[in-house]
This record gives sequence, C-alpha cells and structure tokens, in this order.
Amino acid sequence: MLRIRYDADPDFCAILHFVGNPDEELAVIDQLLSDEILLKLIAADLSQRYPHTTQTGRNSTLFRVIVRMLVLKHLRSISYSKTIKQVNESIVLRQFCRVYFNPLPTKSTLLRWANLIQGETLKQFNQRLTVYATQLQITQGKRMRTDGTVVETNIHFPSDNSLLVDGVRVLTRLLQQARRLLLQHNCSVNTQLFRNRHRTARRISRRIDSLSRTRTQRGSEQRKQAYEKLLEVAQACLKQAQGVQRLIQNIKSLPAEKLSQALRLFIPRVIQVIDQTHRRVFQLQKVPSSEKLVSIFESHSDIICRGKTNVLVEFGHKVWLDEVDGGIISNYRVLYGNPHDTQQWRDSLEQHQQQFSHPPKQVSADRGVFSQPNENLASELGVEQIILPKSGYKSQQRQQHEKQRYFRQGRYWHNGVEGRISYLKRSFGFNRCLYRGDLGFERWVGLGIIAHNLTIISRALVQKTQSRFKPN
Repeated sequence: MLRIRYDADPDFCAILHFVGNPDEELAVIDQLLSDEILLKLIAADLSQRYPHTTQTGRNSTLFRVIVRMLVLKHLRSISYSKTIKQVNESIVLRQFCRVYFNPLPTKSTLLRWANLIQGETLKQFNQRLTVYATQLQITQGKRMRTDGTVVETNIHFPSDNSLLVDGVRVLTRLLQQARRLLLQHNCSVNTQLFRNRHRTARRISRRIDSLSRTRTQRGSEQRKQAYEKLLEVAQACLKQAQGVQRLIQNIKSLPAEKLSQALRLFIPRVIQVIDQTHRRVFQLQKVPSSEKLVSIFESHSDIICRGKTNVLVEFGHKVWLDEVDGGIISNYRVLYGNPHDTQQWRDSLEQHQQQFSHPPKQVSADRGVFSQPNENLASELGVEQIILPKSGYKSQQRQQHEKQRYFRQGRYWHNGVEGRISYLKRSFGFNRCLYRGDLGFERWVGLGIIAHNLTIISRALVQKTQSRFKPN
C-alpha cells in the first residue's frame, strides 16, 4: 500500500539539533519540496503501479522519500547507489529525504518506483516551480531566450558490424534463458537450436574492423566477404530465436511470458539491422535516417546532424529549452526526429503565454529560427522586441534594423543561453542520458530541468537573504 510519510522521530530531531543546520540552499529546496501540490502530481503516477496500490498490499516505500531521493540524485548528478550511500551516512540528508532512522530503499526499489513517473507529470512539476519563481519575484517572464541542444543516448557508435554483433549477443542470451526454461518444464530440446554463435560473430566483426583500415581493392573485397559471413551468422541466430519463440508459446508461466515479450521486442530489431546492412554494404544504397536503427537497445535514438564543425553527427534527441529572466527554464520539449528550428518558435511563444498569461516583452533566438512568418507571429502576439537575426543576404533596411541598440543588446543577452546549456551538460547530465527507453529519456531530461530550477531558485533566495542582512 502506498504510504505518504514517516512520523517525525523526536530522538532524530534532538541529534539533528546538535549536528547543526544544513546548507542554506538545501534548506530552501527542502521547503519547496514540501508543497502538497507538487507531491500530489508524483503520487498520482506512483499510485498506478498496481490496480489497488493506494488501498491494499504491504507497506511500500514512502513516496515523499522517493521524490526527495530522486531530486537529490539529479541535484548532485550521481548514481542510485551513491545517492543511497550518501543519504545513509548523513544525518542532514536523512532529514532532507524525511527518512529519519528508518531503513533506506534499495536501488532496485528506487528504480522501479522512478520508472512510474511520466514525462508529462514532470512538465507540470516544472510549471509549478516556475509559478513559485514568479511569486518569489525571481522571474517576471518579461524576457525569453530559446534554443535547442542535443542530449545523447547511452549507446556506442553504430557501425553495421557492431549492430549485428549486438543482435547476435542479445538473441544468444535469450536462447540460453529459453533452454533453461524448457528443461525445467521437461520439454525435449534440440541442442542445435541453442547453439551459441556470439564468439563467431565477434571474430568476424574484428576482422571487418581491421579490413576497414585498408584502402585497396583486395581489402574491400575481403571486407565484403566478411560481411557475408557475419550476415549468415546473424540470420542463423535469428532463425534459432524464431524457432524457440514458437516453442515457449505453449508454456503458461510468468518467466515464459517475459521471455516471449523480450523475443517479440528484439527479433524485429535484428531483422531491421540485417536489412539495412544488406542495403548499405551490398546494394550500396543510402538508407534514409528515418529507416535506420542505430541501437538494438535504444531504438528510439535519432540521427541528428546540426552542422557543427567539431561534431558531425549525434545520436539521441534534440531538447528545446525556453529560458526566462532570472535563469529559470520555464518550458522544455523533447523533439523526435530532426525537426527544423523554425518549427519551435510558435510552441515557445504559446507556452510562455499560457504559463505567464502575457507575452514576453523581449524574445530572442538564433539565426536558424529566423523566418518572416515567425517574426510576424511574435508581433501579432504582442511581443515588443523581437530578436531574430537573419542569415544570408540582408537588405540595407534589414542591416539597419539589426544595428538598433535594443537588437544588439538583445543579442548580447541571448548569448547567455549557451552558458545555460553548458551548465546543464556539466552539472545535470545533459551530455548523455543514462535512463533507458524513450520514457526514460523524457524522465532524465525532466528531472534534470527540475534540479536545475530548484538550484537557481534556492541560490536566488539565499542571495536575497544575505544581501538583506548584510551590514552597510
């Protein structure tokens, strides 16, 4: 049964009195997370774990503890294990997480509960924090700068041979699990159906990697022959998996159902990898990015080319950020595919209008967002200062427009969004997502934004307090 909180322990409070107060920023975050509206948002997701989670069953980990430990994890950008270790060793952090002298959840328990939190819930959580920032006069929503960045998924560089080896490795692991399951149910098995082809695939893959360094005609022919062998191994392993899938369909048990579900997930992906390898290597086709699979595990990853000189291609998702005055990220969006930047202008303005009930006085973006319809849209919504520099040829009138004082000052202020993105990548995990799946990706981004905004709000309030009591 889902529980809300532990009762305060008087002995713990007495010890905490002698330890001393936590740092001021953590104390402010503690107060912000005590809001009942924020907790109800998360509780609505956690209550969906089972049909009667809120009514029956054994006592669960308290959802206040779960929320605060997740926030702490992303505030410090550490793993689940380190989060539990730091909370276990610190009286102050035990108070912050409201766990007191009670036992902490394991990392598996924490992960299972965290996987229930939806991306849309985290967006509502962040909107609530933006309302707090407005009430505390940290931001007024008068200025907005918008830009995008790429958060990579946790995958290796996708080559055709490495993807084939990944497919063989995963299917071989599932075949070994199926063999043990069939033996437990006294089913007759053909040993050839469970042959391990992983070592053969790895050896051929290393051969392909070494041949890729040669530029001779003979080396190219040998590389193509090695690809033929690797495709034969992958197709043979695929046939084994399809045969085992038919066998375990007759077994009625939970392990068999999970195994069948895993086979239904990975078999189509391996088929897609085999098909795209055949098209690229033997038919010499340029496979469109929308038809490519760059990871067996993170199949949702997009191929993103942004024209950066130091990074030719990235694998993950583009994240669009709307930052208002005060350093608060009021809105964010995870973009799927590789949409053009000009398509994000309308959504940013409309979400700002919905959040603050008024348009920004000044709004800015990079050159890639510029288009005449975008400028007209901002003007129609009531934006006074539109900072959209035009790329390419500029007429004499356009040059004079961009030389105006407000435009140049707006460009200087907009440059700060690059520092904001750098801060997110350095401190809140925006360089690479470590959660799995597309839902995990949205959860990683959402928790990172929430941790960032909590940090900005707490620092602003601490600075106000210190300046208020600072002697003249």
